[in-house]
Amino acid sequence: MAKRYPDISDHGLIGDLQTAALVSTDGTIDWFCSPRFDAPSVFGSLIDAQKGGFFRIRPVGMEYVTRQLYLPDTAILITRFLTDAGVGEVIDFMPVAEGPATDRHSIVRMVRVVRGEMTFEGEIQPRFDYGRAPHRLVPSGPGAKFVSDDLVLTLHRVGDPILHGDERAGKVEVVDGGVKVTITLRAGELTGVMLESGDVDARQISEDELIGTFLETRRYWRRWNDRSTYTGRWREMVARSAITLKLMTYAPTGALVAAPTTGLPEQIGGERNWDYRYTWIRDASFSVYALLSLGYQDEAEAFVGWLLQRIHEGVGSDTAPLRIMYRVDGSSDLDEETLDHLSGYRKSRPVRVGNGASDQLQLDIFGEAMDSIHLADTHGLELPHAGWMKVRQMLDWLCDHWDTPEEGIWETRGGPQKFTYGRFMSWVALDRGIRIAQSHGRPASMTRWVHERDRIYERIMESFDPTRQAFVQHDGSDVLDASLLLMPLMGFITPRDPLWMSTLEAIDEALVSDSLVYRYDPAAAPDGLRGSEGTFTLCSFWYVDALARSGRLDEARLVFEKMLTYANHLGLYAEEIGLTGEQLGNFPQAFSHLALINAAVNLDYQLDHGSGDVEPVLRRGRRID
Repeated sequence: MAKRYPDISDHGLIGDLQTAALVSTDGTIDWFCSPRFDAPSVFGSLIDAQKGGFFRIRPVGMEYVTRQLYLPDTAILITRFLTDAGVGEVIDFMPVAEGPATDRHSIVRMVRVVRGEMTFEGEIQPRFDYGRAPHRLVPSGPGAKFVSDDLVLTLHRVGDPILHGDERAGKVEVVDGGVKVTITLRAGELTGVMLESGDVDARQISEDELIGTFLETRRYWRRWNDRSTYTGRWREMVARSAITLKLMTYAPTGALVAAPTTGLPEQIGGERNWDYRYTWIRDASFSVYALLSLGYQDEAEAFVGWLLQRIHEGVGSDTAPLRIMYRVDGSSDLDEETLDHLSGYRKSRPVRVGNGASDQLQLDIFGEAMDSIHLADTHGLELPHAGWMKVRQMLDWLCDHWDTPEEGIWETRGGPQKFTYGRFMSWVALDRGIRIAQSHGRPASMTRWVHERDRIYERIMESFDPTRQAFVQHDGSDVLDASLLLMPLMGFITPRDPLWMSTLEAIDEALVSDSLVYRYDPAAAPDGLRGSEGTFTLCSFWYVDALARSGRLDEARLVFEKMLTYANHLGLYAEEIGLTGEQLGNFPQAFSHLALINAAVNLDYQLDHGSGDVEPVLRRGRRID
């Protein structure tokens, strides 16, 4: 019997590079938005089992256990059902839509029996616009259409399997505006459906066409995976993380969403339920490091181009030159709305769409953006003149505003502060701008940039807390913050500096639970929200790198290996991990996977060459041939 709300970790991700769907281990698609990541959901039973809608295929009339795996080196998901009577599989994928933005997207669901005989039940119950919009079921040729005011889903049927004319052909029922189909298959028989978003005529798809689409999709993903240059110790996990990041990239613009879901809670039953289907400057900028470290230069170049467009649009406005997040097309209309009609995942309310944090000032994004631009520059992706002039204006703005109170990396809603991380990343922004200008002889406010960079450095050093013997979250606080684990990676401080070593020891004691790292202590630093949260997977992988650079290589490797045990059965991570190892928050989380890649690449190098060294390919400040 299916769980009403499966665990967050009980899912795999499929997608076509413009949108994505989650498939649970019982064969249910319980999350899918169309035509792109941030569109309203069509299937949303993950956030309301009664009103959200679903598309389920599973055995009936028998007990079964399930296993899920990806076809190796692809984003094709296989859900296996094991019974006394036989073994069956549901194979889910979305044909890749790499080109311009389109409203036409397809989910292919192949069903086959590999041993014995099994009866499958398929039921499709779409609920448009997060369950708010009514729809009509319209028969269409060999299939059907689900018609709402703003979107049409067309169900195409795959040609009948070889059933020898017997009673196994099953039946079709109309249930609650949806369709339920029952069919019995024997070993070697194959059937399936294709669900297409778009008002087209339903048709009967031949088995040859179905298999051809499958082979084409497999070919795409294996070719993409083969482009990776990573040859280190953790190839399988790194490859899966890379494919997952690719699945969360909107191909028409190169923008990376933080996660393909909304409303999945950081605490079950709590209110920390956010919409992550947007592109954060911070998250996506870190992806440049991960992509280049694996050899995916085209993807890194696409994002940097997207980023420069945002800078070009923002410079000269009445607000900060960059917003902290955007939609995948670069627009910034992210007004937050509460979906009061939805019960939320396991009664975790409210369910939000949009994101009210989009209007916050978070100074760290300028450092992350400039670090990615500088890194791209060292790999031959140099800024054109117009791009550099906009970057120059942005850094001039930062010189005037780096000491402004802000909301910080964690988007707390407890009021602005002068966060150490925001200052530290402002230092990074100016430092990287200075390096680019010096490297290429570009015009710059060099005297001013150097002066302000040095002022920031001195201000941070002056704020070192002598009681905690650590750098702390913000002025007037003694709270530790895991974001500061990036200080040595970004070159702000050497990893063997006594000030850093004592900070790392303080973080060990206050924020680390075995291998798991909390981002900060909400009890010590109220963030304006009720409830608690789990440990942040991102911070745990940052911790790996900080340990390795500080000479604690054995610990770093053990922590990394332990972190791998917290992945789900497919190698996927949500945003957080709870006390008993459960995945929490939106799923899968881009930040978690890009941090895994970066930790693996850096740890590999340091295990091979000694701790504290810097990777030759990604050395900051100059290009290494």
